[in-house]
Amino acid sequence: MKTLQKVCLVFTIIGAINWGLIGLFDFNLVSTLFGDENVITRIVYVLVGIAGVINIGLLFEDWDN
Repeated sequence: MKTLQKVCLVFTIIGAINWGLIGLFDFNLVSTLFGDENVITRIVYVLVGIAGVINIGLLFEDWDN
């Protein structure tokens, strides 16, 4: 796996954990760490979204090699 895809996978996992916390406990970890309506919070959300789009490529990758 490429380095970029590994970094994106980490961001995707962070996003998934955050959504799991929101769904289970109504707790937003990103907003708790960086504040609501903060530029850093928005940057984290944008990075998670971009990482998810980049990781779409994993669906088409040959995993046997």
